[in-house]
Amino acid sequence: MAKRKPVLAPYHHFTKAQWGALRADEPMTLTREDISRLRTLSDPISLEEAEETYLPLTRLLSFYVEAIQNLHSVSTRFLETRDHKVPFIIGVAGSVAVGKSTTARILQALLQRWPASPKVDLVTTDGFLHPNAELEKRGIMARKGFPESYDRARFVQFLADIKSGKTNVKVPVYSHMVYDVVPDSEVTIEQPDILIVEGLNILQPGELPKNGAPILFASDFIDFSIYIDAEVDDLEAWFMERFFRLRETAFKDPTSFFRRFAEMSEEEAGEFGRMVWRTINLPNLLDNVLPTRGRADLILKKGKSHHIEDVKLRRV
Repeated sequence: MAKRKPVLAPYHHFTKAQWGALRADEPMTLTREDISRLRTLSDPISLEEAEETYLPLTRLLSFYVEAIQNLHSVSTRFLETRDHKVPFIIGVAGSVAVGKSTTARILQALLQRWPASPKVDLVTTDGFLHPNAELEKRGIMARKGFPESYDRARFVQFLADIKSGKTNVKVPVYSHMVYDVVPDSEVTIEQPDILIVEGLNILQPGELPKNGAPILFASDFIDFSIYIDAEVDDLEAWFMERFFRLRETAFKDPTSFFRRFAEMSEEEAGEFGRMVWRTINLPNLLDNVLPTRGRADLILKKGKSHHIEDVKLRRV
């Protein structure tokens, strides 16, 4: 009888309880009020969920940060170059409505409370979208959020500047209220110890030149990547839930790009929301976002209740 070949599984798999036990003695430094403030509109995360999921993760990240710092120190000695602070970059990816923003915010708050009080900045890739006028000019306004709708060269340059220790690195500002990049508006990132980058397509490698010329992708600068995963049907349900909540809140603002949706009937709004999901968000998820899941260092899988049910940590 022929011997069965070993299965090379790229990930360690943990149940929620197994992952939670890896917290060890990591203290919880956030309160229920903090969690309520940090979570997004449709994400029901609780303090207990944050303890079970994000405390083990911050403990793991502390080891990663230390290892990267040691590697940088060794390289500096070998090359006999001047030492400078190299920020640790964390990427958070996943579908629209999956809860990337909540994960990024809670991680930022927890990491800032480490004993060393590191400087932790958070950037979303929305600011690197091309302005609406440019999207209209290119005929891709209906593909906003797809890879081609971003100024990828500027985003890669931003990450390169951060990683090289540059000061006063500028990030464009995006307004969800007006649904566009704000002209002449930027925020400054000033040499963080840790940078969290949250966005749909941050793990996408892109196409390689056929001549073998060296090329950089955003993922080349990310030290640890997290993918928030969920079933497609659940994602659609969460998107629609968020859409209707926004319709009753932010969409009613007279300055909102989406003001007209607040004036629609509930049936009309529902039809429009489902159309947006099925013609824009779902194709982008299936064609561009989901294929990057297997490149993540950590996959957090959510169940129908929006809570993390299992965890996968890359082993190779």
